[in-house]
Amino acid sequence: MPKELNPKADQPTVVAEPILGQVLVCVVFGLIGAGLGWLIKVIAKWLVTLPWAPMQGPAKLLASIPEPGLTIGVVAAGGLIGLVGGAIIKFSELSVSVDDDRVVLTRKGEPREFAASDVAMAFLDGKQLVLLGHRTEELAREDCDQERRRLSVAFSAHGYTWADEDPYKKEFQLWVPESKKLPAQAHVLLKAREELLRKPGSGDQLRELRGELVEAGVVVRDKDKRQYWRTLKR
Repeated sequence: MPKELNPKADQPTVVAEPILGQVLVCVVFGLIGAGLGWLIKVIAKWLVTLPWAPMQGPAKLLASIPEPGLTIGVVAAGGLIGLVGGAIIKFSELSVSVDDDRVVLTRKGEPREFAASDVAMAFLDGKQLVLLGHRTEELAREDCDQERRRLSVAFSAHGYTWADEDPYKKEFQLWVPESKKLPAQAHVLLKAREELLRKPGSGDQLRELRGELVEAGVVVRDKDKRQYWRTLKR
C-alpha cells in the first residue's frame, strides 16, 4: 500500500502527485512539444511551395535554416516549451497535507493553513475540496485533482470528519439580485462576485469576497458562472 494510503497518526499525510508522476507528465508534454515543433517545420516547407499561401515571410525564414540545424532547433524548442508547460501545470495543482494539528493546502508554492480545531468537516464537491467550519462556513473551497479515496483516508486517519458529499447542498438556492431573503450587504458582495466570475485570473479576489460573505452570514458556491447561496448555521 502506498505511504499516503497507509498514514501514521503522528506524521503528516501528504496527498499530491508523486514525483515520478510529475516527471512523466513533464516528459509527455515535452515529447508533444517536440512533435509539434517538427510539424511546424514540415508545414513551413510546404507553405513556401504555395506562393498564394499566407505567412510566406515567416515560412521562408524558417525553411531557409539549413538542415540538420532546422530540425534540431524546432524539435528542441518545442520540447523545451512542452516541458515548461507541463511543469507549470503540475506546479499549479493543489497538494494537501493533513496531520493531527492542521491542514495545509498548497498551490503554486503558497500554503494556506487551517487549525484542526477549526475544521469540522471535509469533502469533495465535484472537483473541489471543501473544508467546513463549525458554523458550516466554508473555510476553503479549492479546485483539486487528487483522488477522493486518498483524501478520505488522509483526513479520516487524523481524526477529521470526511463526508461523501456536501451535507448542506440542498440548502443552496440561486442568487436573485435584490431578493429580500438576503441583506443589502450580501447583495453588494454577490454583485461584485458576479462581475469577477466573467474575468479570468480573478481567483484571489473571488476567494476574498467569499470570506466577506461568510462574515455576512452567507455561504456561496458557483456553478456555470451562476451563484448559489445558503445561510450559516447559528
